[in-house]
Amino acid sequence: MARLDERLARSPVRDGFVERQHFADAAAALWLDGELVHVEDLVLHDAHMDIRTPTHELTRAHAVLRTRRRILSQRPDWALGREGFLALTGRGGAMPAAGQKNREGQGAGTSLVEADVRDDAEDDLLAEEFAEIDAVLARSSKILSGADVPARTPRSDERPDLIYDLDWNEEERLAEWQAVLAETRELPAVLRAAILLEAWSDIEVLQHAAWLGPQLVAALLRQEGLAGNHLACLHLGAKNIPRERRRARNRSDRMLASLDAIHEAALVGLKEHDRLVMAKSQMERRLKQRRTSSKLADLVEFVLSRPIVSTGMIQEVLKVSKQGALNLIGELGLREMTGRGRFRAWGVI
Repeated sequence: MARLDERLARSPVRDGFVERQHFADAAAALWLDGELVHVEDLVLHDAHMDIRTPTHELTRAHAVLRTRRRILSQRPDWALGREGFLALTGRGGAMPAAGQKNREGQGAGTSLVEADVRDDAEDDLLAEEFAEIDAVLARSSKILSGADVPARTPRSDERPDLIYDLDWNEEERLAEWQAVLAETRELPAVLRAAILLEAWSDIEVLQHAAWLGPQLVAALLRQEGLAGNHLACLHLGAKNIPRERRRARNRSDRMLASLDAIHEAALVGLKEHDRLVMAKSQMERRLKQRRTSSKLADLVEFVLSRPIVSTGMIQEVLKVSKQGALNLIGELGLREMTGRGRFRAWGVI
């Protein structure tokens, strides 16, 4: 992982590599959940150029993609900080974790400012409870007086029991996982990441976003400096680990599988990086003796940043006509990836 990150720090294809890894890891996250999402469909959906109605699995994969981009666009300590953690998990209130250290690393004591914020949040929650009681009393009075009262509509923040298990206390599970995060603070980064991956799977923190745990662990590796120039693709690494090892009954076996998943993620990244560097050097040979106004160089950068590109995507990004896009594709010698006569897409060899 450190070797991959060091190469990316000085790599001419870093931006393209990072974008490609986002797409690959998002598809792998759904694959681990037993759902198949084609990378080409995800690329087209991200570009708002779907050739068919997006499926539920595709929208979930796109949520993973957007989350990875969001984490990488922020500072390294944002995702595991209070603000980032609440934003990523969809929590709007204060939720201090048991044993969690502050940013300066001074233990679990709550500062005066944090205590004031917590008191204000508790006051707001108490005011909301009183407001609900007043609303119920007012509604009861109208019903007793014979007035026509409309049916009660559920609040926007209430979760339907048809979709969510209401006995599944996500706040307690999140606090339990954050306690593991605090307890492992002194351990080496990779060992800590493996423990947190296993803990997230064992606790089953979130009902409908199990993919968020590996993203938070990848953010931890970035925060610790082991993967400071990219966001590790832990889903992609876990995809190469047999399910029998990932779901083993023995906790030690599951932790070893998590360590191997981190190792596999680095190996896959190294191979993909070397492939992109070779592809870039081959395509740049076609740029010799080209006019400075030629958009072939822009097409090289765009092709390296996506697993596949379509004619419409090239038209939108490079501002050329359809025929101009096809001519650029022919000059660059891209490989047609779909094997279709319509809705074709191209990529690097």
